[in-house]
Amino acid sequence: MMALPGGRHLDSIPPPGQRLHLMQVDSVQRWMEDLKLMTECECMCVLQAKPISLEEDAQSDLILAGGPGPGDPLQLLLKRGWVISTELRRIGQKLAQDRWARVHSMSVRLTCHARSMVSEYSAVSRSSSQEMGQIEKLLMEKCSELSAITERCLQVENEHVLKSMKACVSETLSTLGQHFGQLLELALTREVQALVRKINASDNIYTTESTTGNLFSLTQEGAPLCRIIAKEGGVVALFKVCRQDSFRCLYPQALRTLASICCVEEGVHQLEKVDGVLCLADILTDDSHSEATRAEAAAVVAQVTSPHLPFTQHLGSFLESMEEIVTALIKLCQEASSGEVFLLASAALANITFFDTMACEMLLQLNAIRVLLEACSDKQRVDTPYTRDQIVTILANMSVLEQCASDIIQENGVQLIMGMLSEKPRSGTPAEVAACERVQQKAAVTLARLSRDPEVAREAVRLSCMSRLIELCRSPSERNSSDAVLVACLAALRRLAGVCPEGLQDSDFQQLVQPRLVDSFLLCSNMEESFV
Repeated sequence: MMALPGGRHLDSIPPPGQRLHLMQVDSVQRWMEDLKLMTECECMCVLQAKPISLEEDAQSDLILAGGPGPGDPLQLLLKRGWVISTELRRIGQKLAQDRWARVHSMSVRLTCHARSMVSEYSAVSRSSSQEMGQIEKLLMEKCSELSAITERCLQVENEHVLKSMKACVSETLSTLGQHFGQLLELALTREVQALVRKINASDNIYTTESTTGNLFSLTQEGAPLCRIIAKEGGVVALFKVCRQDSFRCLYPQALRTLASICCVEEGVHQLEKVDGVLCLADILTDDSHSEATRAEAAAVVAQVTSPHLPFTQHLGSFLESMEEIVTALIKLCQEASSGEVFLLASAALANITFFDTMACEMLLQLNAIRVLLEACSDKQRVDTPYTRDQIVTILANMSVLEQCASDIIQENGVQLIMGMLSEKPRSGTPAEVAACERVQQKAAVTLARLSRDPEVAREAVRLSCMSRLIELCRSPSERNSSDAVLVACLAALRRLAGVCPEGLQDSDFQQLVQPRLVDSFLLCSNMEESFV
């Protein structure tokens, strides 16, 4: 993945909502593909009539030996771009360490890469524009300048002179990086334009499928590529596909690509311009569409309503279709045949409850609490902490409504929330551990809000919720030393103690309830776990 000027990465969906099996890259397969095109760096040094480096880190450098294949400009740009970006970063590191021999040899190698990218792309692409030609010239001039100045630095022994030359090398390297970024962005823009034109002009299902697949692959290269796709009409072209009955079998692929593009602001703006929300609502409410198609539409909804992206909060057109979208998503949760489908639908609902408070009232009227709590006992639909994170998020946001408490009691929801306070990771991966922390925190928040109702509070005490909350407060390992979980548990414990103080021992009351919240927090966060 490479960075273009101004590029920044955004999470398309929060970790609980990621479709891991769709988005994950097989690292071994990627390594095997790259291995065919890689060789040791000394080979290029020999070609440049330079001595082979004897430094201990020389063996760690790999370079691209050949192009990705004839007639494949996109892959050529991505692979060469990745190598050049890596070389620029490494040169900067060696420059900071004053390792001038390495800086010079890597500068020579960088020139080779840049020259190869320019010549190979010219050979497989359409006629180059005047702007691209000018930037290519500037890039190669800066590469030559970098090689020349670093070679001179090898001959300088005066530290004062070398220091001034180092500043010059740094400036040249920075300018070279800017020219490279501009050239790469221009070239990628041309290729994206060609793909978008191909989608718009095609009425052949196989051509459209292949082209859409190429576009999806580009979205996986990061936010900068998503911005280019959005600006060049990719969102418009994909919604055009999603509005043609003859391309129904391509809807899941097109929607998956749209979800990736909408991780950037430009993608969401384009979606709103082409009435994309209305199209998503039509797909979600049409039972003639496959479950896979409706699940991918739910993924797009989850993306464009994500509370983690500030620009999604201004999606005015969503409110007009919100009721029918929420209704369709609840139905999808109820009928989901797999954990992934339920995850996508529930993630969309969770985000919508942040997006607008009216959504919580709609969910209450649609018996969403019953649907979600019933799903928790179905291992086929709810089998990971990521899915439980979505469910408890919805419950936490709905718990601000007074009527929610009675529905929770009726569906034995307090017991389920109690179980969520004991959420433990299976694999121990950072993502899963973080998801478990979120489940514990939101379960405590939900319990605190619902305990405004004395009946809920008494039920929680009967189920020994207070004991579990005390354990989470006093034992850092039970909450993975999470401060967020600690604060939520202290708040919930204090709410329950206000209704049923007899459920607490004196020491717990004096340390966890009676002091100021901040004092109890400091006491628990600094508490050493006892193994006696």
